[in-house]
Amino acid sequence: MEITLDKHSVNQASIKIKLSEADYQTKVEAKLKDYAKKASIKGFRPGKAPMSMVKSMHGTSVLVEEINNILGESLNNYLKEQPFKILGNPLPVASQQDKVEWKTQKEFDFEYKIGFIEGIQLLFDNIKATNYSITVDQKLIDETLENLVSQYGNSTNPDVSESTDTIYGDLMCEASGFRKSVSLDLDKITEKLRAKFTGIGKNVIVEFEDEDIKKDQLEEIFGLDSEEIDQISGVLAFEVTNITRAEKAEMNQEFFDKVFGQDLVSTKEEFIAKVKETLQSNYNHESKAFSVEEIKKELITNANIELPEAFLKEWLLESNKGKVTAEEVEKEFPQYAKQLTWSLISNHVATENKIQAAHEEVLEKTKQMVREQFASSGLGAQMEGSMDMFVDNYLKGEEGQNYMSMLTSVQNDKVLSFVEKQIELIEKEVSIDEFKELLTK
Repeated sequence: MEITLDKHSVNQASIKIKLSEADYQTKVEAKLKDYAKKASIKGFRPGKAPMSMVKSMHGTSVLVEEINNILGESLNNYLKEQPFKILGNPLPVASQQDKVEWKTQKEFDFEYKIGFIEGIQLLFDNIKATNYSITVDQKLIDETLENLVSQYGNSTNPDVSESTDTIYGDLMCEASGFRKSVSLDLDKITEKLRAKFTGIGKNVIVEFEDEDIKKDQLEEIFGLDSEEIDQISGVLAFEVTNITRAEKAEMNQEFFDKVFGQDLVSTKEEFIAKVKETLQSNYNHESKAFSVEEIKKELITNANIELPEAFLKEWLLESNKGKVTAEEVEKEFPQYAKQLTWSLISNHVATENKIQAAHEEVLEKTKQMVREQFASSGLGAQMEGSMDMFVDNYLKGEEGQNYMSMLTSVQNDKVLSFVEKQIELIEKEVSIDEFKELLTK
C-alpha cells in the first residue's frame, strides 16, 4: 500500500492511496471461505457449495467491502499521524471511483480531498477586550414601574375618550370606497390629530386629512397593508364603535403578588428593591453574553485562522445532500465559519492548558438551566424536589447529544474564564441606552 499527500494550499490537500493485490487478497479469501461455510445454495448441502460458485456469487461484493474497510482504516490512521487538524471528513474524488473495474482490476488507486489547519497561535498579551456592565439607573426603574402598573391594571370602556385611550372603529375613505375596522392608539398620533379624538363618545364620526398621518405610519398606526394604504387619500373618516382605557394598578399586596408571586414582597419599598434586583440580574445576563461575544471576536482575530472555505462548503453540501442547497450553504457559511473557528480556539486553549469539564459541573449547569426555565413560569420552587429527575431525563435525551452539548458548554465557560485572566480586560459601566447603541454596531 502506498499513501501520498499532495498539498494544494495552506489548508487543502489530496491524499492518494494505491492498493495492490497483496494488500487485500488475504482478507477477501478469508471472508469468502467464511461465506462458503455458511452459504445455503440450491442444489448443495449447507456449506458444501464449490468455492468457485461462492466467488462467482459473492466475490465482487466481498472485494468492495474489504477494500472499503482497508481504505477507511488506513486513511483514518494516516490522518491521526499528521501534525495538522482535519476539518470535516475526507471527500472521495468521485471521477476516479467511478472508473474502477472491480471484476478485472488487481491494483486500485483512490484519491480523497481534505481540508485542514496547520496550527493555532494565540498571543494573549496582544489581546484587549471590554467587559461591559449595565447600570440600572432611576430612569430605568421608573420606566419599569410605569410599565408594570399599566400592564397589570384593569381595562374599562368609558363613554368619553381621553388622550391616552385606545379607540376602536371603522376607518373610511369615501373617494376610494375603502372601509376597515381598526384600532387607534391615541399615544401614536400627533397632538393636533389627538385633539380631534379626545372628548368624544361612541358612534361619533371624526373627519381628518390623509396628510395628518404620514404614509409610512399607516401600517403601524392602523395595521394597514400596502394595498390598503394605496386606497387612502384625501378626506378620511373614523366612526367610533368602542373606547378602552387601561387603568393603572394600585401598589398593593394583590399587585405585588401578581408580579413576583405570593407574599414575596409586602411593601412598596420592597417591591421597588425587587424590581431593581430583577432588572440588574436580567441586564447582567445580557451584558455578560455581549461581552463574551466581544472576547470571542478578539480571540478569532488574534488567532488568524484561515479555514479551507471551498472544501468546507463542498463537504457541507455533500454531507447534507438533499437537505440543503448550494445557495443555502453559501448564505449560512459565515455563521458556520465563526462557530467553527471559535470551537477550534476553545479546544486548543483547553488542550494546551489541561482544561476539562467535570461530570459534576455538567450536572450543576443543567440544574441551573432547568431552574431558569421553571422560574420563568413561576414554578421554580415547586420543582426543586424533582430536579434530579428533570436533569437526568434531559441529559439522556437526543441519544446522549444533550449531554455532549452541555459538556462542551461547560468547557467553553471554563476556557473563557481562563482567557479573561490572561488578556487585558477593561471594565466599563454603561447605561441601558448606551448598551442598546452597542448592540446596533
